[in-house]
Amino acid sequence: MPEETMVRPIVIYGDPVLRAKCAQVKEVTQEIRTLAQDMVETMVEAQGVGLAAPQVGVPIQLAIVDVSHDPECITYLRVNGEDREMNSIMPLAFLNPVLELIDPKASEQEGCLSFPDIRAMITRPEQVKATVTTLDGETLVIETDGLFSRAIQHETDHLNGRLFIDRMPAATKAGLKGKIKRMMAEYSQG
Repeated sequence: MPEETMVRPIVIYGDPVLRAKCAQVKEVTQEIRTLAQDMVETMVEAQGVGLAAPQVGVPIQLAIVDVSHDPECITYLRVNGEDREMNSIMPLAFLNPVLELIDPKASEQEGCLSFPDIRAMITRPEQVKATVTTLDGETLVIETDGLFSRAIQHETDHLNGRLFIDRMPAATKAGLKGKIKRMMAEYSQG
């Protein structure tokens, strides 16, 4: 009988798991496959475009990205050197990412499911070349730009214990300090 997927609680900022340097995944077990399926459900339920395993309390290098709702959000996508349609790899569950960031940089509005209701302009390289492993053990080299690039970078940051607030300009971060404290207090009582 197939296992049912479930929506998992999303870890809110303040939990130390969000600052963990996540362990590499050496072997894809049924437990990891189930976690990935649950993460897709959780991301969809929360209306996100990405989710990393530490955001559901599991400090391993596994993340999900799905930007297929907005096909205009990228100008190109190459997988292992071949042009591909975005829907052909979405949702993308990936392990142990290694990124090559490609300038120029751009600032875009970003949010994070671990920071409900907080958004800010974040500067990141516009393009990425990501070498990732799929749940089937296949190595993919993904080259892309736009929202897909940004989402891969954001989720990979999570796997390294880095959060989008770490990339905010100091003035923006200072301006959000009260809102972040209220958010942490509200969700810790949840």
